[in-house]
Amino acid sequence: MACKPQAPAAAPATHVVIAYVPNQKSGTISVIDTSTDRVVRTLSGGDGLGKRLQQIALTPDHKQLYVVDAEGHRLLLLDIASDTVQRSVDIGQGAEGVGVSPDGKQLVVCIEGQNQVMFIDAATFALGAHVDVQGKAPEHCVWTPDGKSVLTSNEASDTIDVIDVASARSVASIATSGHPRGIAFAEGGGKAYVAQESANVVDVIDLGARKRIASIPAALRTAGVAISPDGKRVYASNGGAHSVTAIDVASGKVVAEIPVGERPWNPAVTPDGAKVYVANGRSNSVSVIDTATLRKVADIPVGEMPWGVIIR
Repeated sequence: MACKPQAPAAAPATHVVIAYVPNQKSGTISVIDTSTDRVVRTLSGGDGLGKRLQQIALTPDHKQLYVVDAEGHRLLLLDIASDTVQRSVDIGQGAEGVGVSPDGKQLVVCIEGQNQVMFIDAATFALGAHVDVQGKAPEHCVWTPDGKSVLTSNEASDTIDVIDVASARSVASIATSGHPRGIAFAEGGGKAYVAQESANVVDVIDLGARKRIASIPAALRTAGVAISPDGKRVYASNGGAHSVTAIDVASGKVVAEIPVGERPWNPAVTPDGAKVYVANGRSNSVSVIDTATLRKVADIPVGEMPWGVIIR
């Protein structure tokens, strides 16, 4: 008896890597398919996100976005599939950065105008501790990889605060080169790389020693920073030079400066390390950099004044 031929096995589902871009003045979020480098959706929360979007962050399941609406002084929870606002909480005037704890259970928001950080329960949106920072004008709030601390970049005092999460207090203030902004971690969280806008460098901070141990020259108005998944390269966006600087971590040397759009902010790297995406605030675009050639390969039109890029 002849055997019945078997149907071919289904091809495994391909994970689509998505970049999300908050457009500060448009009140929208552009959704980019990184396989095609095209905007495939524009989220607006039913025109309910406000007209001064700041930082955004993904929930651990990648199904929702936390959005800082600085116009309405709110933190929003936006469902991506339905493009609807699910939760909202008043966070006060002058908020900028938001970060999600490594376990996904807590949020932290930088309230720049009040020199505070605010902890929020991710499940309920209940407000938690309000912590005064030692510095002034905290912009970025970034959790350390172990979830024990939060770092704040204090624009007006040229310092970084170290917030102890368990005690909800600032336990250290670290001097930096000048106007710290974006922060990223390397070497298992033992070192932080911090963009320094007025000093035009990337500072290297030893978190164990709580001090700056090096400053790597970048270009004019270094504002954002991202690290490759393998930890071998740092990418710094330079707002005044309209460029991204690529830095070799092992040597601490610049390997390339790549022209992009005007006022690039807050870059992100794809999970495979193949591409860097950077929001060009004054060009209303996102530039794409091929990390093998260290050349720009695309400019993607987005909304008005894109503030940064996050990738899943």
